[in-house]
Amino acid sequence: MAGSGFDVIVVGAGPGGYVAAIRASQLGQKVAIVEREHLGGVCLNWGCIPTKAMLRSAEVFHLMERAKEFGLKADGIGYDLPAVVARSRAVAKQLSGGIGHLMKKNKVTVFMGAATLPKPGVVSVKTDKGTEELTAKNIILATGARARELPGLEADGDLVWSYRHALVASRMPKKLLVIGSGAIGIEFASFFNTLGSDTTVVEVMDRILPVEDAEIAAFAKKQFIKQGMKIMEKAAVKKLDRKPGVGVTAHIEVGGKIETHEFDTVISAVGIVGNVENLGLEALGVKIDRTHVVTDEYCRTGVPGLFAIGDIAGAPWLAHKASHEGVMVAELIAGGHPHPIKPGSIAGCTYCHPQIASVGMTEAKAKEAGHEIKVGRFPFIGNGKAIALGESEGMIKTIFDAKTGELLGAHMIGAEVTELIQGYVIGRTLETTEEDLMNTVFPHPTLSEMMHESVLDAYGRALHM
Repeated sequence: MAGSGFDVIVVGAGPGGYVAAIRASQLGQKVAIVEREHLGGVCLNWGCIPTKAMLRSAEVFHLMERAKEFGLKADGIGYDLPAVVARSRAVAKQLSGGIGHLMKKNKVTVFMGAATLPKPGVVSVKTDKGTEELTAKNIILATGARARELPGLEADGDLVWSYRHALVASRMPKKLLVIGSGAIGIEFASFFNTLGSDTTVVEVMDRILPVEDAEIAAFAKKQFIKQGMKIMEKAAVKKLDRKPGVGVTAHIEVGGKIETHEFDTVISAVGIVGNVENLGLEALGVKIDRTHVVTDEYCRTGVPGLFAIGDIAGAPWLAHKASHEGVMVAELIAGGHPHPIKPGSIAGCTYCHPQIASVGMTEAKAKEAGHEIKVGRFPFIGNGKAIALGESEGMIKTIFDAKTGELLGAHMIGAEVTELIQGYVIGRTLETTEEDLMNTVFPHPTLSEMMHESVLDAYGRALHM
């Protein structure tokens, strides 16, 4: 295959890359994809999917502990950590195998190896068998990101874990410190706390879940504390003294003072950095800003025929953003006229207990942007289905422009909200107003009725509270 010519070469086979390859192939392009590790990337192998499998185990365990509430009997409840991990790995493996099948079905040539871009239009792939040069008019970079490592807080796989170590946990931490309260940190805190770890979360910002609406973050904090978590906000882990076989002494700065706390396990979840090194990007003239490739709204890098999608192209760092960008770029290459992605219409989901989901502006951001707003709220306790499910803790919040009725943002916390948020996402894509939402008939009894009530509440018309 040396010197093989393609129309499109995709570098990286995560949710951005493999989807871009499929769409480009559907549009009649001859496509190659290069992947150095696993088809499906971090999301499928070490991120979104296996964490959801583990969180599901924790959710079932939590429900088993509540059996009596539901008139059921479950005695001697326990868990088998290696089996929980094995199920999570099996789920990831099944889906990763599925990507291989999709590549074959769509006639995408797969090269397993590390890529570099020695000159425009050329990708050099270092495989087990040597180096191959591939050429293409268009190259899509989808190399993703990895965990950020802070000096002194680096993961060692023994006492200090990254998300990868946490996904193949060899033991159940007794006393766990989670550094960082974004989606990754909070999901692991939720998993281990539910299974009985004494869990502390440290967040450097003034509140946990800093990208979420402040009211939702405050509600979440209250729930986490009720579940036994300790939350330290405006706090920074300055140093970790590691004692192999014993544990870690964490030096945590809070309110200008250093406190020391003992833990047997630490999970570092302090953000991510883009995989931009060792590709040869600088020599091609690609602009890189804080480990991310600078692109325009169509993911163009400014170097002709070179695009960057997904995590490498910056926030929001979400698999669904990457996939959508992959489709957009494939259509652009094939001569189409796709719409650029609007970041404000991309939902964020956190699968802790209770779940959190949001789209669009927070209340603070909407005010900052100069909108006069109307805000509606509806609690889970006012919803029949939520009470029947035994899930009465939660709320749905909607934010509208008072003058135009535009849905500016929606924020939810509670059971299954990661599935509900899509209603508002479609609403924003279709430029829905409050009137459209009020005139929609929501089925009863469902959790989705709270979405309707939250809209009604913004205009003083809520029916069930």
